[in-house]
Amino acid sequence: MERKTKSLAELAALVDGRLSGDPEVKISAVNDVAKAIAGEIAFIARTKFAGRIDATKASAVIVPQDMEDISLPCIRVKNPYLAAAVIHNLFYERPAPPAGVSARAQVGRDCRIPSSVAIAAFAAVGNRVRLGERVIIESGVFVGDDVEIGEATVLEANVVVRHGCKIGDRVIVYSGTVIGSDGFGYATDAQGVHVKRPQVGNVVIEDDVEIGANSCIDRATFGSTVVRKGTKIDNLVQIGHNVEIGEGCLLVSQSGVAGSARLGKGVVIAGQGAVGDHVEVGDRVMAAGRSGINSNVKAGSVVAGFPAIPYKEWLQAATAFSRIPRLLKEVRQLRRQVSELAGGEINKETHDE
Repeated sequence: MERKTKSLAELAALVDGRLSGDPEVKISAVNDVAKAIAGEIAFIARTKFAGRIDATKASAVIVPQDMEDISLPCIRVKNPYLAAAVIHNLFYERPAPPAGVSARAQVGRDCRIPSSVAIAAFAAVGNRVRLGERVIIESGVFVGDDVEIGEATVLEANVVVRHGCKIGDRVIVYSGTVIGSDGFGYATDAQGVHVKRPQVGNVVIEDDVEIGANSCIDRATFGSTVVRKGTKIDNLVQIGHNVEIGEGCLLVSQSGVAGSARLGKGVVIAGQGAVGDHVEVGDRVMAAGRSGINSNVKAGSVVAGFPAIPYKEWLQAATAFSRIPRLLKEVRQLRRQVSELAGGEINKETHDE
């Protein structure tokens, strides 16, 4: 396959950057500054790394707006990391298998499968499934009855989508993820027996969502568990039943959201962060790694710790916590001094008598 090429001028226009150097330099790929070769463009995210440009073999470089005296043709932008991602997506084409249904795949009755769909060997598709154009279903995938999947969505190997779930356009679900397993719902009787509550809802994944490997999104008890458009979910994330994740959220590895919680738009939950059941998290909230959110959080807040508190307060508390051993040592010394002084006063009074 012939590689796509663009001039540096075209790339600068694409990312609204300021071009310096030859506008006709041809670029066909993006690479790390240390590994780039001729015909590729590299990027420097921060000015302090400017020294790395001298050793690169790249034909051009993306740099911050305030970086001067660049020896290579360059594109100056406000956010080099974002500009590199935009350009990289221009050149990158995800490998796609040829369209068609493998003779070794299993497809149920009354399905709608366009000719542009690719279904690999050993995939299993249930009854009454509706697939959009250019859907890719890799080996070992199981798609249950009455599932709907939008255009250009990819289900990687060994993904499971249980019955009745709906997935939008341009969604990527990575290997091992399970969508639509039963939510964790039980009622306990007087004898301590846990009685299962039937989980009769589904999961709705909107457009442009990515779900990392080995994540789990539970179906709702009633209604739908919803992940709204543009949200990105890392590997090993758990989302409970009846949760609603807003648009454009980021959920990092090993984080979890308990049943019936609500996350607004643009929420970021860092690694191993947790949101309690029925909690409401406002728009643009950021939670540091290992945060435990067990009560509602206002929009725009930055929180940390368990239970989660404002980030600046948590920093003060963490600093104070680190000083506790030294403070205890000082307290013990003071108590000894007080005890010695008190003993000395008693001895003096006895001698005077």
